[in-house]
Amino acid sequence: MKCEAASSVTGALSCPLRDLCHKLGLAITLHPLICTHTRRPAQRRIIPLLIPSPANLTSHVLHATGSDAVEVDIEEDTMERMEKTMEATRRSFGTVRTGRANPAALDRVMVDYYGAPTPLRQLAGISAPEASLLVVQPYDTSAIAVIEKAIMQSDLGLTPNNNGRLIRLQIPALTSDRRKEMTKIVAKLAEEGKVAIRNVRRDSMKAIEKREKESAIGEDERKDLEDAVQELTNEYVASIDALAKSKNEELTTV
Repeated sequence: MKCEAASSVTGALSCPLRDLCHKLGLAITLHPLICTHTRRPAQRRIIPLLIPSPANLTSHVLHATGSDAVEVDIEEDTMERMEKTMEATRRSFGTVRTGRANPAALDRVMVDYYGAPTPLRQLAGISAPEASLLVVQPYDTSAIAVIEKAIMQSDLGLTPNNNGRLIRLQIPALTSDRRKEMTKIVAKLAEEGKVAIRNVRRDSMKAIEKREKESAIGEDERKDLEDAVQELTNEYVASIDALAKSKNEELTTV
């Protein structure tokens, strides 16, 4: 299937993804039913990002009937769920602390705010004014003590400096032992992401089997759908592996 969104990496984009691609500095290549985006070589880190092409999917659905519509429905649902899992995994990797200050490192910190576990990002602004400094500015200064406690109890290994209005976090250089601990966390997050992707695959395969039993699709369509779902699974798992490898390289670079 030819996507009308773009013809090549150098071709002109005419789909709703154009502004997003340009803003993120992404090059676009095509695949049936999905667009695969990779960072330009000049940025060195190549991380596949799979997202559905709205123009393609809409066009296909409008003209699909019977078993064709069933196939599109299952494939679209599989892509959407896998992409959400991929994005969640990407955010999780961003919370792994490296030797440089990164506000995303605090994304997993949960604060006991009036008895309710609340993400730190909902309670404070977080910035990195220097390469080795994070500043946490609580929206409610009365919560600064519980925010400080949550940071100290996290697995970040950071010591908060509280002046009553904001919290400063000096980011120390990672020791060899700390780097090893971080790589283990990366491996754990990667495995969780891949398990989630495979769970989506399992659900999709069950849905395909159900549609065949209902005579909504035939044996050939079932095989084609199973192959398509497996291909998506392989690509998303490979993308998670690539993210993990990139993060580990970042961690092990002194």
